[in-house]
Amino acid sequence: MTVLAVKNLDARHGLLQAVREVSLDVEQGETVALVGANGAGKTTLMRAIAGAHKPAAGTITFNGYDVTRVPAHKRVDLGIALVPEGRKLFPQLTVEENLLVAKRSRNGADWDVARVLEAFPLLKPLRGKRAATLSGGEQQATAIGRALMTNPRLLLLDEVSLGLAPVAVDDVYRSLATLIEAGTTILLVEQDLRRALDNAHRVVCMLEGRVVLEGAAKDLTREQITEAYFGLRGAGA
Repeated sequence: MTVLAVKNLDARHGLLQAVREVSLDVEQGETVALVGANGAGKTTLMRAIAGAHKPAAGTITFNGYDVTRVPAHKRVDLGIALVPEGRKLFPQLTVEENLLVAKRSRNGADWDVARVLEAFPLLKPLRGKRAATLSGGEQQATAIGRALMTNPRLLLLDEVSLGLAPVAVDDVYRSLATLIEAGTTILLVEQDLRRALDNAHRVVCMLEGRVVLEGAAKDLTREQITEAYFGLRGAGA
């Protein structure tokens, strides 16, 4: 079943066209990694899917419903959750309070504080600590947990490992592996190509606002992705 279908999407920042005729699908239970250099349009695309950036053209369909003009808060209610670049936690609230702020009730939903702490065990001893005092990895885990508290049908993760120490990235991806194995539908932006290939079912590479390479992670080599990433000749071969 197709959870997300983006068709011929354009998005702009003033006169700058950041996303150009992008089309991609995400199937239920699939993890898709979106890769590309800085300025490729990845974050703008993620924000457009979440409803935080108004597209100039194209359509976004979620579970068969056209959400192109649906406001961001209503997309959360429908089941789209974005973990933005920079985490955007409430710094003076504790870990547990940051989680509870996002709690949503939905039929068949079962994400609560206890389950988030089980998925992200590094947060268990930190539940009473203010977000401002956490390390980058702990903040990222909290931000992902907060998104899960909305009981999403699609989890959007922007720049999962950016700015984190290697040990923190290991901790976060260890928990993400649990979510992936449980069949959570995920679209993630990841700069680390090894992480993308190791954890995603499919990889989509963007260059200058366009999709230039797409395929099953098991069928793509690091060299193919690197060529597409930098726009080298033969990238699409």
